[in-house]
Amino acid sequence: MSKIALITGATSGIGEACARKFSECGYDLILTGRRSERLERLKDELETGGTKVKVLVFDVRDAEEARKAVGSLTGEWSDIDILINNAGLALGLEKEYEGNPEDWDTMIDTNVKGLLTMTRLVVPEMVKRGSGHIINIGSVAGDAAYAGGNVYCATKAAVKAISDGLRIDLADTELRVTNIKPGLVETEFSKVRFKGDSQRAEKVYDGIKPLTGTDIADVAFFAASAPKHVQIAEVLVLATHQANGTVIVRKQ
Repeated sequence: MSKIALITGATSGIGEACARKFSECGYDLILTGRRSERLERLKDELETGGTKVKVLVFDVRDAEEARKAVGSLTGEWSDIDILINNAGLALGLEKEYEGNPEDWDTMIDTNVKGLLTMTRLVVPEMVKRGSGHIINIGSVAGDAAYAGGNVYCATKAAVKAISDGLRIDLADTELRVTNIKPGLVETEFSKVRFKGDSQRAEKVYDGIKPLTGTDIADVAFFAASAPKHVQIAEVLVLATHQANGTVIVRKQ
């Protein structure tokens, strides 16, 4: 049996790219997400290449559904080697005092509580086996707030703190924890943030060549494939003309 990677939010963007990368490199996959048709399509594609794929359809915000889904894994599928906590999103770009509380709940429940739920469900078995790697997809937004980012930035700052805390808690084990912090990545992220407004979403990437989901998947696999005594704790990945969360040079 090949090693197994469980990837949340595998229906698009970084999660989908991670599925392809880890499949290419010999992993079998447990893919989770809310959109079953996309997961099934990706499963069919990857299985054609010889990868074994298990699909679990649920929303990480629903802790009970997550528990049932992970609990349904039996036999070889229960021995998860890599957990990639990728599911996450941003909603809106309003000033904090004008924000939508429902959007806040969705971001916090997905980016923070969903990540915690999956960690709680998967990591104890890794500890029992004495091996495993947790890769959390954070963001440059977790380093410092930017205009309109308020709650989203807070959730990604939480991902950093949670990753650091977990790494401390696991320091007496063989498990490793990595926090990957991308900058501008051209995925469905901005389209989701602006609730389907494609024109507004496209402007986010005007004048700069952004990262792709594949770029981040390459970093995730690099971390996962490092020698066992090497723990790549944190990686900040930016487009060449992006210096941090707020300094972006756009060339027209």
